[in-house]
Amino acid sequence: MDLNASLGFTVTERFLDYVKIDTQSDPNSNSTPSTEKQKDLGRVLVKELLDMGVNDAHLDEYGYVYATIPANTDKAGVPVICFCSHMDTAPDCSGTGVKPIVHSNYQGEDIILPDDKTQVLKMSDHPDLKNQIGNDIITASGTTLLGADNKAGVAEIMDACYQLVNHPEIKHGTIKILFTPDEEIGRGVDKADIAKIGAFACYTMDGESAGNMENETFSADGARLTINGVSSHPGFAKGKMESAIKIAGQIIAALPDDLSPEHTEEMQGFIHPVDFGGHVETATIDFIIRDFEDANLSKHADVVRKVADEVLKRFPNSTYTLETYEQYRNMKRVLAQNPQIVEYGMEAIRRAGLEAKLCSIRGGTDGSRLSFMGLPSPNIFAGEHAFHGKQEWVSVQDMQKAVETILHLCVVWEENSAPQPPKGVAE
Repeated sequence: MDLNASLGFTVTERFLDYVKIDTQSDPNSNSTPSTEKQKDLGRVLVKELLDMGVNDAHLDEYGYVYATIPANTDKAGVPVICFCSHMDTAPDCSGTGVKPIVHSNYQGEDIILPDDKTQVLKMSDHPDLKNQIGNDIITASGTTLLGADNKAGVAEIMDACYQLVNHPEIKHGTIKILFTPDEEIGRGVDKADIAKIGAFACYTMDGESAGNMENETFSADGARLTINGVSSHPGFAKGKMESAIKIAGQIIAALPDDLSPEHTEEMQGFIHPVDFGGHVETATIDFIIRDFEDANLSKHADVVRKVADEVLKRFPNSTYTLETYEQYRNMKRVLAQNPQIVEYGMEAIRRAGLEAKLCSIRGGTDGSRLSFMGLPSPNIFAGEHAFHGKQEWVSVQDMQKAVETILHLCVVWEENSAPQPPKGVAE
């Protein structure tokens, strides 16, 4: 079967429906999922899967969707593989009232978003648009994010399920499906049931440009700097007050530019203050610390300590503490132990007619943590671009290529498995 020529795609229609469902996660919530509205999409996905005939599809109490497509091959021992995407959208930009727009037959022109005409997609700002001439570009209307991160991945996996169910000539082993909540706030697999999934390998569909596959992520720590200042009545504060707010401001200002996200690229790590709160007596700064090498995380934390030490010399009665905690680690360490997982992914991308490119990602995916939970999980392109902002976009054709890649992956794993021995013949 020529997968690249015979599919009736459903990915666009699914995507346009899914992005209208508000699934924004909330980092300030302690519940799982962090917002109940994420289950609204989960329920839709379960119904669609059940309607396809995927009979075990279900939504659990934590907002995770699980499903199984049984094997249809005569081969024994085809490894179980899983496909995963996250349902939530980022807290950085509104996900309420998303109005998706399809800009057909893009020819390189500026794309002006109608509900906020200051939001303009220009090829100079979005270089991958150069690869989209003649394609159909989907954006939001200018006042919200689109939600391609990661509803493009969700729609692609759902379409792939539809194709597998309706094309039994596509031979495959057991396929597991996992849709997660709260990835955008770092909790995407906190409650994932790895035993229930029972897979040998997983592929997250949460990458950017068509053809890209990521086998390496940042390693990540979080850190909280707590500053204990000296409070005093402002009318009688001379020589007494040491404002924790001002101390915090000086520490942030003194962080080295060459370790900030806006001044780093490729394999360089960074220190990034992401939240601040407090008052004169006590203030806190929350940081994310990132690097591809684990050992550099503690070095970056030491930079924060040295800056704080230097600033506090001017405030002799004030103190600080810095607490760090692990968030996730570079998944390349795990994937290197099973190289065929990445090799088969690259082969599937090539079979979809694309140039396969192995990349590192300056971030993390659910796969970062899944890999260290016993489920090696590289990241495959979903076609999403400019995520977490009002200019987010995806192309129809890239999503279709992602669907093809998923299907080819199922076939590659089946093809590379040993055939069932004849009856009466010992394996």
